[in-house]
Order: sequence, then structure tokens, then C-alpha cells
Amino acid sequence: MPRKYNTKKKLHVKKGDDVLVIAGNDKGQRGRVLMVNPQKERVLVEGINMRTHHDQPTQENPQGGRLKREAPIHVSNVMVIDPTTDEPTRIGRKRIDEEGGGRWVRYSKSSGEIIDK
Repeated sequence: MPRKYNTKKKLHVKKGDDVLVIAGNDKGQRGRVLMVNPQKERVLVEGINMRTHHDQPTQENPQGGRLKREAPIHVSNVMVIDPTTDEPTRIGRKRIDEEGGGRWVRYSKSSGEIIDK
């Protein structure tokens, strides 16, 4: 069923996070998140889920050929790595109080440390 107008699903990963792949062909590998697509609930992880892409010859690449590129994987197949313990962890959200009313941050469920700067 399609989502309502302007609602975006909050994901537990953000661009730049270090993640561990917990399911699929690349299970156990680590990488950095390059792109997040909340509508499709997919993430692009550096060096993970490499697929062969066939390029036509162009002026920039006159040879053309087969290139390896990352393909998106589902967000449920990755876990964020806790920067303090260097272990995969589940993510929680909490509000920290600041002068302007506070803001939401992500924190590690295992160590309790705040992941967002």
C-alpha cells in the first residue's frame, strides 16, 4: 500500500555510518554507507553486493566494457557498528535537551553511547 503524502520512514542507518552485513551473500563484511533510499528501504554500502554493469563505449570511455558496481541491499540486512566498542549494535532514538527544545539522536542499545554527533 502506498505511503501517505509527505511521510518518510525513519531508518536506523544514515549516510557515512559503518555497518556490518548480517544476511545475504556478503554476510559478515563491513562497509561504509554511501547512499540511503528511505522510500525503498535500501542502502548502498561501499564494496558490498558488487554486480557487473556493462558500459557502452563513449567518448570518455572509448573501450567500454564490464564494470563492477555496488547494488543496493535492504536496510534490514545491515547493523550499525558502535564506534566505542567496534561491535554491531541495535539502534534506539531519544531526545536530548538543548536550549532550543531538544533534538532527536540515535544511540547504541548495547553501550548507551550517542552515535549522532
